[in-house]
Amino acid sequence: MYSSAYDFKAFYTSRIGRVVRRIVQERVREFWSDVHGLRVMGYGYPVPYMRMFMEEAERIFTIMPAAQGAHVWPHDGKNLVAVSEESAIPIETSSVDRILMMHALEFSEQLPHNLCELYRILKPNGRLLVVVPNRAGMWAHAEWSPMGQGTPYSVAQLSHYLRDHKFIQERVEEALFMPPYKSSLLMKSARTVEGLGKTFLPFVAGLHMVEVSKQVYARPNTPSGNKAPVTRGVRLFGGKVGPVPDGAGRIK
Repeated sequence: MYSSAYDFKAFYTSRIGRVVRRIVQERVREFWSDVHGLRVMGYGYPVPYMRMFMEEAERIFTIMPAAQGAHVWPHDGKNLVAVSEESAIPIETSSVDRILMMHALEFSEQLPHNLCELYRILKPNGRLLVVVPNRAGMWAHAEWSPMGQGTPYSVAQLSHYLRDHKFIQERVEEALFMPPYKSSLLMKSARTVEGLGKTFLPFVAGLHMVEVSKQVYARPNTPSGNKAPVTRGVRLFGGKVGPVPDGAGRIK
């Protein structure tokens, strides 16, 4: 069951939420240090981490699952958020270079269909970065935080799901070693704790960060692969009309 988008927003505007955002944002940047000219999509509730790409990416936007609901973002510009069902995301096939999936997989009610949709949307050689709570970490038990909601995973479980949906694993990291306590001392020393935890106690991390890619290999003497069908348009961000898959086997 999804938490509300407004619950996520409330967490990230709290003092401890701002500390978490700063820590995780730095780790996301380690994966994607340069997105110049790339199209970057967020899925789930990634908006605390999307702003850093705004000045360099060719385009950024976020899709929030309908079960979670949504709110306008950013507050100081044109809305870049749309709502979609997990199994029918209204984005063109092979059109996105990077997807940041945050606060989504652990809540998914249609995970196989959702992963198939993300694979469809991603360009060949594109990257998907999945961030989920570590089932062995303390944050998975902090029910007052987003990391304490939904189903936490081990790296083995997460890798298995992604591999079964044709993704190729590229890199695995751990993040958020600061304990989930609202202590001023801990929050002030969060960056130091993060460095020590990454080096000495990787198994207690609050989050797994798994980057996978979409690799499409040519098959000689066979017809080219079918593209996901797209027929009707859905208006996104109050502007252009985007296609949505319908299962008819055609693109119009």
